[in-house]
Amino acid sequence: MSLKRGLKMRKTALYAGLLLFGVIVCPALSTAEDFLGVPVISEGKTLSKTKSRLEMMTPVSHDEAVGFYEKALGDLPDIRIRDWADATYIEDDSNLPWHSITISKEKREGMTHIVIVKDNWTWIIGTLVLRFIGVFVVLLCLFAGMSIYGSILSRTAKERGGK
Repeated sequence: MSLKRGLKMRKTALYAGLLLFGVIVCPALSTAEDFLGVPVISEGKTLSKTKSRLEMMTPVSHDEAVGFYEKALGDLPDIRIRDWADATYIEDDSNLPWHSITISKEKREGMTHIVIVKDNWTWIIGTLVLRFIGVFVVLLCLFAGMSIYGSILSRTAKERGGK
């Protein structure tokens, strides 16, 4: 009976140790809030939240917010950070569930405005359709140019052959 009790205590101690490790050593895993897999700044105030969009305000500065997301997303290979005049735009070019994070430079009510957006199928399909049409427009222009050049060459060859 004491052997079973000893094994049970060891299992309990092991599980307690793993839980303690998870809470103390890995606090980001136990306390981090995220939206579509993107970490969210914890001091933020949510303005609106849907399945595809999170809009929030945070008391941290623009540079601190950009630094937070650069650190959080630093190991992802397909992240593009664009510094625009009015905002910093962080975009995912791979297949993650989110598409972009926009961090405004202008403070509103003393707070930084952050918007996280999910990929939009309308945008994806629209981009693909435009590329598809663009390829055929380029091919049509090449065909027209080569046809005109071919007719000029054939007329020139006939004139030279006739003299």
